[in-house]
Amino acid sequence: MRTHRRTVAALAAIGVNAARDLYRTVPSDTVRVAALVEISAAAAALARTVVKLRHLDPDLIAPHVSDRTDLRAVLGRGRWLPTMVRHVPALTAGPVDLPARSVQHRAKRRKAGGQLPLFTEAGDR
Repeated sequence: MRTHRRTVAALAAIGVNAARDLYRTVPSDTVRVAALVEISAAAAALARTVVKLRHLDPDLIAPHVSDRTDLRAVLGRGRWLPTMVRHVPALTAGPVDLPARSVQHRAKRRKAGGQLPLFTEAGDR
């Protein structure tokens, strides 16, 4: 499991470092927090979408994240708590060696005749 966490940390480093740069460079606390909320909301929405579309079990994801409470909160099965204020260490981004993923294409079967085209070419009239 150690290798998987390192891989996840290396992949997350790009986003975490971007958030840290934003935190250090934006002078307004209000704008800074609003931008961080937008980033986290977009990332959480993408994570929920992947879990839903791929029918992933959160228990299989849990060993790869640093805090299981965050996983449940991001996926909408938990709550953000006031105690979730903690230090996020700086991560180093570098080359990530990802395992090859086999791509499976689903065969689409079409009925003979099928649906008529919505738009026709000018010469087809």
